[in-house]
Amino acid sequence: MENGSEVKEFILVGLTDAPELQVPLFIIFTVIYLITLVGNLGMIVLILWDSRLHTPMYLFLSNLSLSDLGYSSAITPKVMAGFFPGDKTISYNGCAAQMFFFLYFAVIESYLLAAMAYDRQVAVCKPLHYATTMTPNVCARLVIGSYICGFLFSSLYTGNTFSLYFCNSNVIRHFFCDIPPLFAISCSLTYIHELIVFFAVTFNTSFALFFIVKSYFSIFMAILRMRSAEGRQKAFSTCASHLTAVSLFYGTVLFMYLQPSSSHSMDTDKVASVFYTMVIPMLNPLVYSLRNKEVSSAFRKIMGRQSLR
Repeated sequence: MENGSEVKEFILVGLTDAPELQVPLFIIFTVIYLITLVGNLGMIVLILWDSRLHTPMYLFLSNLSLSDLGYSSAITPKVMAGFFPGDKTISYNGCAAQMFFFLYFAVIESYLLAAMAYDRQVAVCKPLHYATTMTPNVCARLVIGSYICGFLFSSLYTGNTFSLYFCNSNVIRHFFCDIPPLFAISCSLTYIHELIVFFAVTFNTSFALFFIVKSYFSIFMAILRMRSAEGRQKAFSTCASHLTAVSLFYGTVLFMYLQPSSSHSMDTDKVASVFYTMVIPMLNPLVYSLRNKEVSSAFRKIMGRQSLR
């Protein structure tokens, strides 16, 4: 099999060529990335610091924050650097590394979302058995399994993409090394490679979505059986944030990777990619955590201690 050594580096065209948008976009993405860093690192530190948050739900949240931080950091700094003249190139190995780490953390996130749905199912449907079901051993297996799946699938996607031969063009019409734009500039026949991505993404998302849908079906059935209006409202409130994040994450992933390369529109793909590579990692700490009373209480507690020093 021919390797891709013919191309030594790629050129990322970035988000836009309009000179008047370079500085405003740089400022916007810098603010987004700083909020992402502060929000996700803050959540990890807060959960580690407060012993009241050492529960299964917050174990998953801390790892979700780590995955958000990981795949945002794989993309955003290079995007911000691309707004400066002469900094749009990325080496062949750097492109492969960027793809691997982005997909690694993104796949981890998809399985963590499924684990969180299962956790919510047990909490709502079997509250008396929660402690014996969501044991530290079970939680550790779910988290470790997510990381193993992330490594396996990201290795598959990256290896499948960079087994292609690149010779005529090294211009990636995107702002990061993603699978569809690399397929578009390959000299090889990509049909088989597209099928591999299609079936891998279908299996990956279907497997995780199956458990999410199954969990929420059980949750909604349990909510309908509740006699207390306050209990139903609390359960719906708990599920709403997670369902929102699941819809946003899986909606953009399915849109990007389950259509043939001929159907991709560059502008539409860029908008969708900005959303799931930069906006979702920024929003997740807000969606999941800052509205949570336990997290707010822990945050006020640590701020109170700092002010007394």
